[in-house]
Amino acid sequence: MFGISWLNPETITTLGTLGLFISCAMVYAETGLLVGFFLPGDSLLFLVGLALATNVIQVPIALACLLISLSGLAGDQTGYWLGRRLGAAVFNKPNSKFFSTKNVERAHEFFEHYGSKAVILAHFVPIMRTFIPVAAGVGQMSWRKFTTYNVIGVIGWGTGVTLLGYFLGGVQIVRDHVSFVTIAFIVLSFIPIALEALRARKQIAAKRAKR
Repeated sequence: MFGISWLNPETITTLGTLGLFISCAMVYAETGLLVGFFLPGDSLLFLVGLALATNVIQVPIALACLLISLSGLAGDQTGYWLGRRLGAAVFNKPNSKFFSTKNVERAHEFFEHYGSKAVILAHFVPIMRTFIPVAAGVGQMSWRKFTTYNVIGVIGWGTGVTLLGYFLGGVQIVRDHVSFVTIAFIVLSFIPIALEALRARKQIAAKRAKR
């Protein structure tokens, strides 16, 4: 489904307990490493939940949610300290296949618009959950304040999306059409980005109209 089999959530979640640990590593990479923004976090957690519900991954749901949330928390802390220690130099890298300064600009706009709440909300927006922790570090947001919002966001996302997949795993039509449900979930996860882009365009158009 994603072209690269070892990044395919459906492939990973068929590996049982190993798949859970790989998922945790990917959550860490997506939230803590700038090059991890392309990883399929939402669909991966959703499918982990499904795999837990169908006993493909034979781990207690509470333990799985804890491991995933801790991985996200560790990743966010890594991103924050990366931004705190390296500062704006982090964003001076040229555009490449895995890094785009446009993503950084979007993260700054997202942070400016939502303020401290961006640390919570960014977890539910692909790409933003990679760059917002770094932006918080660059902006010298206090570690205590960042961590407080971060814990709320990472539990809401890491545990919430996994539980969603877990409870929907009990629905027969979902189990029978996993690929279609996953694609629909991916599309839904990108709606916030589309809305944010639309809002930004309207603001730009409004500014031009005033000139």
